[in-house]
Amino acid sequence: MKKKAIRRTLQFHVQNQMSLYLFVGVLFIMGVIFGAFIVNTLSPVQKDNLLAYLGHFFQGLNGEGIADPKISFQHSLGGHFKTLGLMWLLGISVIGMPFIVVMIFLKGLVIGFTVGFLVSQLSWDGLWFSFLAVVPHNLLTVPALMIVAVSGITFSVLLAKNRLIQRRGTIYPQFLSYSVLVTAMACVLVVSSLLEAYLSPKLMQMVVPEL
Repeated sequence: MKKKAIRRTLQFHVQNQMSLYLFVGVLFIMGVIFGAFIVNTLSPVQKDNLLAYLGHFFQGLNGEGIADPKISFQHSLGGHFKTLGLMWLLGISVIGMPFIVVMIFLKGLVIGFTVGFLVSQLSWDGLWFSFLAVVPHNLLTVPALMIVAVSGITFSVLLAKNRLIQRRGTIYPQFLSYSVLVTAMACVLVVSSLLEAYLSPKLMQMVVPEL
């Protein structure tokens, strides 16, 4: 019953905020495109330095030198929770909306830069490697962050109207719904971190490119 209730709540939330989801989705895609474009602005020295770092990383994968999955999980989950906590805090502030938007754009930029650099330097091998390295856990991470972003923007706008314009009564029910939704997405990010720590390294080891 709880799963059905959560599913219905998410469906209603997405349908009710479809235009905002389109905006956030376009913003994320713009970040990906901009990140890929930045690759072309790198100097030869910067590209060589990044390739050298990748070489060490690939050697570690080939030599079973990957980090302890438990440590990787802790680092990944810690990063996700910091991002989630910051987005939640920005959502309950009147001026937080622009910063939430920037965070989604930056997430896309990082992914776009990573994939763009690997493809530009390693061609199809880089595309295949980046697909296995980036996509699996981000299939959960990106939608979860987008849901939190839309919820945060919606609550921030509601808070601004309530406190600065209309001055209506309590907004505690909306705050509670927002917080519950963020908590649900935190659970999704736990699964994402597990995939990143335990599955992604194994997939990457299967297709390590040669520099």
